[in-house]
Amino acid sequence: MSAGWNTIESDAGVFTYLLDRLGVKDVQFEELISLDADFLRQRRPVYGVIFLFKYPVGEKPQDGPFDGSFDYDIAESRFFAAQTIQNACGTQALLSVLLNKDDAINIGPKLQEFKDFTGAFPADLRGETLSNSELIRDVHNSFARASPFADEAQRLATEDDDVYHFVAYTEMGGKLYELDGLQPAPISHGSCSTEEFPDKVIPVLQRRIERYPAQEIRFNLIAMVRDLRIRAREIGDQDWLYQEEQKRNAWQWENALRRHNFVGFIGETLKGVVRSKLHEGDTKYEEWVEEAKKTTSARLTERRKAQGVANGEEA
Repeated sequence: MSAGWNTIESDAGVFTYLLDRLGVKDVQFEELISLDADFLRQRRPVYGVIFLFKYPVGEKPQDGPFDGSFDYDIAESRFFAAQTIQNACGTQALLSVLLNKDDAINIGPKLQEFKDFTGAFPADLRGETLSNSELIRDVHNSFARASPFADEAQRLATEDDDVYHFVAYTEMGGKLYELDGLQPAPISHGSCSTEEFPDKVIPVLQRRIERYPAQEIRFNLIAMVRDLRIRAREIGDQDWLYQEEQKRNAWQWENALRRHNFVGFIGETLKGVVRSKLHEGDTKYEEWVEEAKKTTSARLTERRKAQGVANGEEA
């Protein structure tokens, strides 16, 4: 089994440029802030939806899925891979949609070669091959947030841990499927065409979310769609095109920041400030600290006063 897969964020910019680095053309991701079929319809074509949720570690196993039914036959004819390593489920969910949409998406030569190579494999061997792909792992890891405190040691999760998992939803062969590498086969949720996908996937997601307590809000939904700049150019909407270009610029900036940790920089800056104060004289450092304490205290007092006024209390 391969090792060295780091955790990546469920973020539209991360996923968009992850696929871009793998050679995929004209695809982007859009975050869904609500279960709204209209939102999806406005971004057609929609290739699939990636769902991030808190995994129920203590949930008892059962013979079948909670919703839908296993389709073992399509697991052999379409791309479906078992998850065999931790932290890879985000990228695996993306590929579960992407490699089943190569008739509509230019997935690039590297991923096409990977799909062709694993085409005759069973799901568990596909999962092992994915986990051991240096190309996919290196691209995946390049979007992990840098941290000097990250502990990459692997351990099994307990019921007290918050464990999160990605699954994918997409249309294949006239049916809506849930693709989860921790399940033995794709889960069919009934008939569905490409055009019907936005309307059919929302009720399935709603039923999935309803299984959790009402106070549970830690979910994330991201749709895989065609590059929205293409549509903006087709209809000649320059304002929309400008907004999408600005979005891309922001994503690139955020992704660049993820590759760096600034703890060392902050530490050196603080040491430089302290050193300069000490050079000013024996008492300058103590005076500077006391002045900072007074400033902080004054700000806290003003904040409490403002909160009291906002709550209708006397200032």
